[in-house]
Amino acid sequence: MRILQLLTYYRPHISGLTIYVERLARALAAEGHTVTVLTSQYDPALPREETLHGVRVVRAPVLMRVSKGVIMPTFGVLARRLMRSHDVVHIHLPQFDGAGLAINARLFGKPSLLTYHCDIRLPAGVINAVAQPVIALANRVAGALVNRVVTYTEDYARHSPFLTRYIHKLAVIPPPVEMPAPTQEEIAAFRKQWVVEGGPVIGMAARLATEKGVEVLVRALRIVLRTYPNARVLFAGPYRNVLGEEAYARRLQPEFEALGKHWTFLGSLEGRALSAFFGACDLTVLPSLNATESFGLVQVESMLCGTPSICSDLPGVRVPVQTTGMGEVVPVGDAEALAQAIMRVYAHRARYVRPRCEIERHYSTTRTARAYTQLYEQLLALQRAAKPASKEVR
Repeated sequence: MRILQLLTYYRPHISGLTIYVERLARALAAEGHTVTVLTSQYDPALPREETLHGVRVVRAPVLMRVSKGVIMPTFGVLARRLMRSHDVVHIHLPQFDGAGLAINARLFGKPSLLTYHCDIRLPAGVINAVAQPVIALANRVAGALVNRVVTYTEDYARHSPFLTRYIHKLAVIPPPVEMPAPTQEEIAAFRKQWVVEGGPVIGMAARLATEKGVEVLVRALRIVLRTYPNARVLFAGPYRNVLGEEAYARRLQPEFEALGKHWTFLGSLEGRALSAFFGACDLTVLPSLNATESFGLVQVESMLCGTPSICSDLPGVRVPVQTTGMGEVVPVGDAEALAQAIMRVYAHRARYVRPRCEIERHYSTTRTARAYTQLYEQLLALQRAAKPASKEVR
């Protein structure tokens, strides 16, 4: 099968969406499918085309940025060219180009589906006030034209204004999650490298972005420090020059400086370094604030390393904890509740830990790739069945 994946940002950009598509694309390629990713050349230093882990990556030059989105004049041309040689078109929303991609898939007679990763809420501003409704309209057009719409969880689908429009064509596929189990030696080496002593050691793996609720964790940490003076946050992920988040980082910088040794930025971690991070933490948190967070892959990654997770009570985001029991759910934006949950999980950690095999029964890249493969095959079968009927009509 020849599968075309379409999204605005791809690796090396780091976000839940890019990690999701990278894992899916690699798994599909490993199963013998031909997979092409069309995305933006958001960094001019990136090659226009390359092969990564068996996946062909094609990047369209960026003319200008609009908030967190990009304008790519040649994106549509490249998409049409690639559609001709692929069997299935897989669009990932949100993105500016969603409507045009869905229209072209229809025009070329290609089975199409979209994965709706999250709602989008742009920061206040004149440009964003225009961009927000444009993106919403593009998403609705794409949703109406594709053959199927995929979501991570039923919980998020029931609460999303976008997804509730397309219940009749909705498929629920859990996201691809993978994380190697850290060894005790790797955990010990990580703790030594970052001088991790005492506790609780609170981990957060994310971009330094507005929707992640980092300021809620800052306030919660201050509360925790009254009971546990050696408490510390380890923040793994991009925190400098994050696209569209520069003002947010500047606003929080005095808070980080005031916390001193109790807050440490580790930068971006991947592979075994990331699993060692999760293993070295007593617990992790995901204090997200709104529906731009629809799941939080990092929660499951943490659980796969034996570390409980605490998350906000948001549709979709709360599902991993509710499914596994490996953590707690707290009210959105409530620093006091988050602090109390941190201290509770730390004091009774063994009650929350579940065997790795239990987590893997619910979440794995292999499971996700197989579910998508079945969906692609269903769409192709429906297309083949419809062709004779269309000929008879003519």
